[in-house]
Amino acid sequence: MTVYELNQLTKIYDGRTVLDIPNLKIQENRIYSLLGPNGAGKTTLLNILGFLEPPSGGNIYYRSKPVRFIESELQALRRDVIMVDQFPILFTTTVLKNLEFGLKVRKISKRKRTRMIQEALDLVGMRDFALAQAHKLSGGETQRVALARALALSPRIFLCDEPTSSVDVENQAIILNILKRINQTKGMTIVFTTHDRTQAGTIADQTLVLDQGRLIDAGYENVFSAVLDLNSPGETRCVIHPNISLLMTAQKINTATDRVRVLIDPNQIQLFRKAGKQFSVNVLHGIVRQVMDENSKIRVVVDSGVGLALLMTEKTYRHNQIFVGDTIKYYIPPQAIQAIE
Repeated sequence: MTVYELNQLTKIYDGRTVLDIPNLKIQENRIYSLLGPNGAGKTTLLNILGFLEPPSGGNIYYRSKPVRFIESELQALRRDVIMVDQFPILFTTTVLKNLEFGLKVRKISKRKRTRMIQEALDLVGMRDFALAQAHKLSGGETQRVALARALALSPRIFLCDEPTSSVDVENQAIILNILKRINQTKGMTIVFTTHDRTQAGTIADQTLVLDQGRLIDAGYENVFSAVLDLNSPGETRCVIHPNISLLMTAQKINTATDRVRVLIDPNQIQLFRKAGKQFSVNVLHGIVRQVMDENSKIRVVVDSGVGLALLMTEKTYRHNQIFVGDTIKYYIPPQAIQAIE
């Protein structure tokens, strides 16, 4: 079932468009990671999905019903959707009382409150901290209590803004596992924002990429600052690493400067096969650092002095049997390299 559908949605602040999303559908019981740099519009989109602020234009449908940002209608919707901030604020009291507050407001009986609180704390591994003072917890523990506090309210949608940004590496893994467990055991739809593509792909069923307020292809990566080499007659090469000089197709490039940003399309990079077609240029080798499933394709990250991502079909991946730690050769077609600035 589609829980959210956004059509021609825009958000404008002070004359500047910070979101421009022609269409987006979010399905029930799935985990979505929302990836993008600072200023991409990730938090603004979460606020709109959480019914905390209205869009400037366009339509939002929640469970097939149009959303009107009228306070009398929003209260019921906000019971369905909980948002956990990047830096959650806990009351200066015990963990137990932090979780109990929202349930009291909703007039949940004491017996039921106790059961719901214990279940939520169990799910985040914090039951032994029920009587601890919340303001004395570590960053990772605070984040886990914030997740439990939200979870105790039994939402249908879980929105998390940078849930791992303020915690150490150990707690980052714990929090990602908690989100996965919540999705699996409660069937909740989860949308979380991150800067980290690795985290985005670790637990998400789908990765959404925002850039300057627009949703772009998740394969949009492999962007490098390059130095142009125009010394070879009739050729344009870009140097993205001291040992990596790549032939490009002829493009309109401002030669007033020898620096340019280039995009290497990960979908066009080809594995180099000994028995297949041979290439005389743009053949690189590197060590496989990461393999992950990404939206019906397999994403392979290779360390060739710089990190390069390859996107391939599952059939190609199965045929080649690539594993982390393997050394592979691959070919970058000149037409896969585009100057973007």
